[in-house]
Amino acid sequence: MNYPKPHYDILDGLRGVAALAVLCYHLFEAIAFAAGRAEQDMFHGFLAVDFFFILSGFVMGYAYDDRWKTSSSKSDGGGHGMSVGDFVRRRLIRLHPMVVMGAVLGLVAFYVQGCVRWDGSPVGIGNVLVAFLLALFLLPSPLSLDVRGNTEMFPLNGPHWSLFFEYLGSLLYALLLHRMSTRWLRVWVFVAGVLLLANGILQGENQIAYGWSSRPLNMLGGLLRLLFGYPAGLLMARLAASHPQHAGRHGWVFLACSLALVGLLAVPNLGGLSVYYQVLCVTCLFPAIVWMGSRAVVTGGTQRAASFLGRLSYPLYAIHYPLIYLYIHWINTDTHPFGSAPWATPVAICLIAIPLAILIMLVYDEPLRRKLSKR
Repeated sequence: MNYPKPHYDILDGLRGVAALAVLCYHLFEAIAFAAGRAEQDMFHGFLAVDFFFILSGFVMGYAYDDRWKTSSSKSDGGGHGMSVGDFVRRRLIRLHPMVVMGAVLGLVAFYVQGCVRWDGSPVGIGNVLVAFLLALFLLPSPLSLDVRGNTEMFPLNGPHWSLFFEYLGSLLYALLLHRMSTRWLRVWVFVAGVLLLANGILQGENQIAYGWSSRPLNMLGGLLRLLFGYPAGLLMARLAASHPQHAGRHGWVFLACSLALVGLLAVPNLGGLSVYYQVLCVTCLFPAIVWMGSRAVVTGGTQRAASFLGRLSYPLYAIHYPLIYLYIHWINTDTHPFGSAPWATPVAICLIAIPLAILIMLVYDEPLRRKLSKR
């Protein structure tokens, strides 16, 4: 398959918008907890993970579908192509430096808050070190090593659960999905969508927000989210290959897609209809946003802004949650640093998290990846 390789600047920018939405979602979650409210103000923000999965599948298909080694390419002199080992190395270089950084920051935050669970009980240093070691290699912690007491798969940095599934998606693509015909990929996506809806209904919690916990049913839900999102993005990349981008300046497309994404994530709890709304977003509305974003070209300031947001998205996602842990700890222990100003700490977290992510991106993540790529 040979087709032009455009750079999807709008999709880069939308990844950054989604990462900022996740930061806001977690902040609103902590604010609601501090106020004693059952629900937060960005109820469906967790669906940004599904948007990430779709984007990742799209990028995998766009970047790698035509680069695999085949018998025909070897016989006709068509180039060396890429092996599974090559692909895995590329993905490790792209993802794992921030996995390590996120684990380190999670360990530091846990130490600062006194190495105690949410209920105040102390945690043995041995358990903490084992949990940290597992986090360094992105291996889920069993419930027996739940050092925070919230059943998190990665208790030192909870959002890393989605990176674990991201790795699984990359392996699935390398070993199976890239070999599938587009016809069978359509079947896969349809079946996975049905299973995603069925699981959400059967779980009986009016949501598909699963994957973050080491509990088996929760992990199953996260796997189903991956098994739809990743192949759906891959399918869209294959379809996009035969549809050239629209030339010209389309800054409004980036703005429209961004507003649509944030609007969908901000929809409040719909009660018994929530799970249907969530599946509608994941199976129809998010793919529509990705498709719209992939069809347009941006230039000038819009292109630079979208590119920067795309670069920032992964570092911000990987490092922001330890700060949220500290915020919740302050609430639990009534040691809120800003006393009676409930919005001061969330604002401070934003003012710390975003510059910290930029700093880590510029002095650690990008230089290290460049160095590793040259080897």
